Amino acid sequence: MKSLQRLRKVNPGWGVAGFVDVETTGLSPRYDEVVELALVLFAFDRRTGEIVGIVDEYVGLREPGRSIPRDATEVHGLTMDDVRGWCLDCGVVERLIARAEFLVAHNASFDRAFVVKLFPSAGEKRWLCSMSGVDWRGKGFSSRKLQELLKAHRIHTGRAHRGEHDVKSSLQLLAYCPRGRRSYFSELLDALEEAGQG
Repeated sequence: MKSLQRLRKVNPGWGVAGFVDVETTGLSPRYDEVVELALVLFAFDRRTGEIVGIVDEYVGLREPGRSIPRDATEVHGLTMDDVRGWCLDCGVVERLIARAEFLVAHNASFDRAFVVKLFPSAGEKRWLCSMSGVDWRGKGFSSRKLQELLKAHRIHTGRAHRGEHDVKSSLQLLAYCPRGRRSYFSELLDALEEAGQG
């Protein structure tokens, strides 16, 4: 499966949304912190639900106020030596959030809680979840976990549980069109349209 290409220009008729992934010191947005944030803006055809390509992107590391626990490092591979002295470019992140019509994440409730804590403007956006917003089990997949879905679709991640790789792999997954059907992303768009009409 081809990776999505960077677009030189965006058709005025296309929509633009953002896919977000964070790596953290733990699971609690109250006590834990972001150590890596990836945000990729992508264009999509409103009529077909096709993901057209990447518009812009940002990936940044962040030194937290507490040490990264060993169990968190075992998941994403990041240590304090990796993130020491790094901070997110808040201006760039805010501009990308502002350009997105809505934001998407795999397990959006998790990512949203951490992102909104750092960037309150993200809380004003509609968030869609690629884990719960697509009927994966109805399509025959035994797991909704990202790495399992990527493996089932033969999408190579590069480095699992790192922001940039997870975001771009997730977009490839959502862009996938099962034979004779629309893309997975179109299901998320349907949910968005239904919510807007309700």
